[in-house]
Amino acid sequence: MEYKISNRLRTGAIILMILGALGVGYGFMDSHSVNEDNITEFLANEGHHDGAHATEAHGSEAEHGETLSEVEADHGHGAEAEVEGHELSHEEHVLHQIHNRPYAALYVAAFFFFMIALGVLAFYAIQYAAQAGWSPVLFRVMEGITAYVLPGGLIVLAIILVADSHIFIWMDENVVAHDALIQNKSSWLDKTWFLIRGLIFVGGWSAYRHFSRKFSVAQDLADVNDKSYFKKNFRISAAFLVFYIYTESMMSWDWIMSVDPHWFSTLFGWYVFASMFVSGITVIALITIYLKSKGLLTFVNNSHIHDLAKFMFGISIFWTYLWFSQFMLIWYANIPEEVTYYITRIEDYNLPFFGMVALNFLFPLLLLMNSDYKRIPWFVVMTGVVILFGHYLDIFNMIMPATVGDRWFIGIPEIGSILFFAGLFIFIVFTSLGKHPLLAKGNPFVKESEHFHY
Repeated sequence: MEYKISNRLRTGAIILMILGALGVGYGFMDSHSVNEDNITEFLANEGHHDGAHATEAHGSEAEHGETLSEVEADHGHGAEAEVEGHELSHEEHVLHQIHNRPYAALYVAAFFFFMIALGVLAFYAIQYAAQAGWSPVLFRVMEGITAYVLPGGLIVLAIILVADSHIFIWMDENVVAHDALIQNKSSWLDKTWFLIRGLIFVGGWSAYRHFSRKFSVAQDLADVNDKSYFKKNFRISAAFLVFYIYTESMMSWDWIMSVDPHWFSTLFGWYVFASMFVSGITVIALITIYLKSKGLLTFVNNSHIHDLAKFMFGISIFWTYLWFSQFMLIWYANIPEEVTYYITRIEDYNLPFFGMVALNFLFPLLLLMNSDYKRIPWFVVMTGVVILFGHYLDIFNMIMPATVGDRWFIGIPEIGSILFFAGLFIFIVFTSLGKHPLLAKGNPFVKESEHFHY
């Protein structure tokens, strides 16, 4: 069964990229319309907002025994505002936050779509390593999605290079010179070593994807009794999962957690993994349902959709467990250098912070708890859209507080970034889907998968 990306879908993806690029460009132009010459006037027009925020911050100081400067030192690039005597004026601090926003918006969207592809790659490797019998009919969909791993990963690294200290404050030598804590982490938070690690991560993930796809296609063309390519895929998948466990954790420290260089969590690698895993599985379900609606993937039945929805439900609960474990322990311990991470988000990001928990936990719980609903395609699609939006907000909550502080908004820069990377993702994934038949007919478990019923 062959598939070719339709002209309508290709055109739609290109339009999304063009609209997104215009939105991203507007975001950069708009942010730089505020400069050193007019920042004082800009803040004067916002005086009422600053007064309200200062009142809220004062209440937090009393409750948690911290000064505002301690909170700022860890978040909103407050390290620029006050770190061991290295001070910027309020105007300069706000100007940094305004200029950081388009970079941060672009980075959030870039990482979000990249992590979907990486989550699918892990799920695909698990299916091979476990020799799962239910999923081979979905392998071509997974292989299509993972085509985005290499370009998506390189784009994330490119944004990091260009954005520099607009996102990662430890890349600013002036700040590091006055910050003993970041200096103590300098052996790890070194820009050259950071980029080398990133290239190793992306290179390793992409190499597995390349060879696994190659062996999968070769197995289709091999003699019916020759299972050598499947065995090779099994072996490299098992090895890849070991590589993945280590590199995914280090990637989450580098690409996400080091945005807040004063804060750390030993649970963070698992937390990011859960987010990317459920997002990836959700996109597998959405693309599968889309292709079935076009009369393709006739060998995929409601039991396959049901199983994907079970994973969406189960990993959403797992994500919630990790979120609560991280939040509860840090909040209860109330250690200043740890709890400031959540103070910032609860004060300045109250709606997206708790709204994200509702979207990622309550909605999947209520919508997918009933087994029958997991077999209804439109119901799974509706839940999937909610889950994806919730996990976009999850990444948004990880990046924005450290880069733009309380000056967040989901406006043209954020929407433009989402549109651009959504268009790029659709274009790459569906183009890849059209390169080989949609059924991995050579897989030894494909007949079991075709007749899978639950």
